[in-house]
Amino acid sequence: MTSKKFFLDQHGCAKNQVDGELIISRLLNLGFEQVLEPEAADLIVVNSCGFIESAKKESLNSLIDARAAFPDVKILLTGCLAERYADIFKKELPEADGILGNGNLELLDSAVKSLFDGQRPVLKAEQKGVCCGERRELLSFKGSAFVKITEGCDNRCSFCAIPLIRGKLRSRNSDDIVAEIKSLLARGVFEINLIGQDLAAYGCGSDDVEFSSEKNWHEIIYRNLNSPVCKENNFSEANGESPLCSLIRKISALEGKFWVRLLYIHPDHFNQDILEVMKNDPRFLPYFDIPFQSGDDTIIRAMNRKGTSADYISLVETIRSVFPESCIRTTFLTGFPGETEASALATENFLKSIRADWSGCFPYSREEDTAADKMKRQVSAAKAKERAVRLENFQAEITAENLKLRCGKKYDVLIEEIIENKDGTDEGLAIGRAWFEAPEVDGAFVVRYDLDSEAAVKKIVPGAVVKVLAVSASGVDIDGEFAE
Repeated sequence: MTSKKFFLDQHGCAKNQVDGELIISRLLNLGFEQVLEPEAADLIVVNSCGFIESAKKESLNSLIDARAAFPDVKILLTGCLAERYADIFKKELPEADGILGNGNLELLDSAVKSLFDGQRPVLKAEQKGVCCGERRELLSFKGSAFVKITEGCDNRCSFCAIPLIRGKLRSRNSDDIVAEIKSLLARGVFEINLIGQDLAAYGCGSDDVEFSSEKNWHEIIYRNLNSPVCKENNFSEANGESPLCSLIRKISALEGKFWVRLLYIHPDHFNQDILEVMKNDPRFLPYFDIPFQSGDDTIIRAMNRKGTSADYISLVETIRSVFPESCIRTTFLTGFPGETEASALATENFLKSIRADWSGCFPYSREEDTAADKMKRQVSAAKAKERAVRLENFQAEITAENLKLRCGKKYDVLIEEIIENKDGTDEGLAIGRAWFEAPEVDGAFVVRYDLDSEAAVKKIVPGAVVKVLAVSASGVDIDGEFAE
């Protein structure tokens, strides 16, 4: 197999990206060579997304197009789509030479061997533990990495298929997480993005003695779901601090200059005890990714969420009382079954009230085997899209106003890429991100610098962190000047 080459066709979220990076390492360890063009590959791995209809179609179309373009190449379907529909695809997707679910990526070795032995492997494993391991190549921009701390989800939001795909929530051992972060920092990574389907529930679903010996963290974290944690914090002197807070303390003990960003914290059990701990260590970015989904109480309840819009507004106010300049990102789902114009208006007013810095607005997608799929009063796709666009327009206005308030100050900016100068001028351009801009989903800094300055050219390289003066805002981006 030493002469075999593979191409990874990556789809989906950051969690699936980590799986893609694990796949890369396993294939490299098997003796494969990674290529960046499918034309040169003996094996194409389509690491698919199966979350919503549009993502499913994108992944399937990529696989079918690859089969048409490269009829003699082995194609392996991995990822969430493979996990969710392995039994169906075994019969109805002949374009795939093999199918591998995401429950245990160690099965990749046997799947690939079977492929090249002329068999058609269809492999799935029980969703247990958190897939982790060596990641020789990172798919993020230089200087940034995602680190999984949980897998699966127990929230059972009525619209969401994640528990059907990834299973119940499981938590990773904190010492393993800290060890991986140390390894990434030693490789020159500056930004650590902690990810999971719900970071707030970190500590649940673990067989590890770290979380199971003294307290039932699942009961403690979820017990107040009829009176959300954003109203009454579950973590007290009696219960001790939350496992997420304990993890933050362990990471905080590491030396060096780096960023830690927490992505996706469910609002119904937001760990308020993390706020003061984060405040005491500025390396933990006051960036809070909280998926509110709706601002209408009836819809929130129908989504199987336990808070109210007032609870969620209170949560944002609490965060801003600790971090006045904090950055709030959220997501909204429009066109959920039963959503009326009054419901949509309530969500618009909610957004105006919390004035989130960033938000993603998505039309509802019916997912089989979810509770919402069986609900009556389904909203048309056109109406759902129209409401999403309205929310996006409101968000664009708020984002522009919030970004203007951040101008006139200097920020550390993580450089992602250098823009090639084609006009012959002495002005260099680079793209980077400040602390209030998460990878892939938010706006960015456009960094201007003097190409005749040897110091600037030397410092402004991908993966470097440089001081930039925020001069002006345009759309979702900030125009800045190198300021060292």
